[in-house]
Amino acid sequence: MTPPLQIKQDAFLDFSGRTKLRVTGNDRLRFLNGQVTNDVRKAGEAVAVEACVLNAKGKMNAHIFVSAAPDCFWLDADRELREALPVRLERYVIADDVQIENVTDRLSVFHVLSRAAPNLSDCRIVSLRRFAEPGWDIWADAAAHDDVSRQLSSTFDHLDPATAEIMRIEEGIPRWGRELTEEIIPIEANLEERTVDYEKGCYIGQEVISRIKMSGQTNKRLSGLISLDGVPLQGGMRLASAPEKGKEAGWITSATRSEKIGKEIALGYVKRRFNSPSGKLDALAPENSGAVAAIPVEVVPLPFL
Repeated sequence: MTPPLQIKQDAFLDFSGRTKLRVTGNDRLRFLNGQVTNDVRKAGEAVAVEACVLNAKGKMNAHIFVSAAPDCFWLDADRELREALPVRLERYVIADDVQIENVTDRLSVFHVLSRAAPNLSDCRIVSLRRFAEPGWDIWADAAAHDDVSRQLSSTFDHLDPATAEIMRIEEGIPRWGRELTEEIIPIEANLEERTVDYEKGCYIGQEVISRIKMSGQTNKRLSGLISLDGVPLQGGMRLASAPEKGKEAGWITSATRSEKIGKEIALGYVKRRFNSPSGKLDALAPENSGAVAAIPVEVVPLPFL
């Protein structure tokens, strides 16, 4: 049996563009636990938890990481959520002693892929899993960004965004704006184990999440896809059932070539009746694109093997 691919160790990524919020006030713990899918009591000064912010229908408003300090919680999310996430949270601050401050421009964040914590001074170092392997977030003042980057470069390889994107797809990690949108329920994106605590108590969208857990079924599921003819795949391609003459089966969200396995691969949502491993589908190029009309693909488990 082929072992799972290992993501690159002893490397770092620059996540300074991510949205960063500071949540303060005496009611901050109770408030946040009523807004997110995970239990923020598990967050600490040296460890972060992963969570989702949902609407009442259980669909995603944000995918976040939460860490704590003695006087606040720190949240970070995709850069696209800079305006929307504070507005979404503040909508539910009614009689609570809670303040939400957008500190995106004041702080830098780097992520280090290493088994051992990096040795840096004047930084906040937080353990968390952004990829398949454990890692460390380095929080620093924005003014120290270049200095921290130089220090990290002396010990770790720098992963550019393109390389990091290939690694993300190989590991089956969903990303906001691609696999994660306001039409997706966390369980559909394979985020249940990472982001949902079923014992924490009530939060917005909980009824939907609990109902899915009880039924054990989702309408669709994030899956891996491999091009059988070696033809490159593209995000946005529709998936259709080959045996059932074009019946709609899902869509592709992200695609790349993996040199590790020597194949054109993709992530995509596949409807329940079509997402069994080794299932065969057709990826359909947009009309008038000039591309191959139908690319045969195989459904595979995530992460890719």
